[in-house]
Amino acid sequence: MKDEREFFASGQVPWVDAGGGVAEQVLSRGPDGMLTRIARWAPGTTTSKVIRHEYVEEVYLLEGELTDLTLQQTFTAGDYACRPPGMPHGPYTTGTGCTMLEIRYSAG
Repeated sequence: MKDEREFFASGQVPWVDAGGGVAEQVLSRGPDGMLTRIARWAPGTTTSKVIRHEYVEEVYLLEGELTDLTLQQTFTAGDYACRPPGMPHGPYTTGTGCTMLEIRYSAG
């Protein structure tokens, strides 16, 4: 379970370097990979591998654009993805940068 939190000013959560051109604001974290964060990809960020993970991941693009290089498709603000464990996705690139809300949780 994640910690209980009432409304708070998310702008007070510091941005932390998550590596690879991505900064994050972790809004909540729990055991087994549970996480809610805002991720900001810098312009020009590109990943090099197809991604798979052991948790459910939901992503909502808040601003900018993100291109899936495998699908050859660009996604923009308002687009949403829900990925069950093991679902392949990416690699990605963004020319302008993007900001997304990402929620991860256990499938069990």
